[in-house]
Amino acid sequence: MKTKKYVEDLKTKSAAELAQDLVAAKKELFNLRFQNATNQLDNTARIKEVRKNIARIQTVITQKQREN
Repeated sequence: MKTKKYVEDLKTKSAAELAQDLVAAKKELFNLRFQNATNQLDNTARIKEVRKNIARIQTVITQKQREN
């Protein structure tokens, strides 16, 4: 149920806010991958979670573009 609330929150945001969230998520993913490569990452499942969040953000962006 946590993901449904996250997607609902994304749908209420504007295109500019979504773009900002996308950039932030991609930066986080880069940092997680870097930590993983240097064996500093404890929770490797976070990488998968962030990748899915990026996909969710991109999906909402695409949906908003098609509405216009």
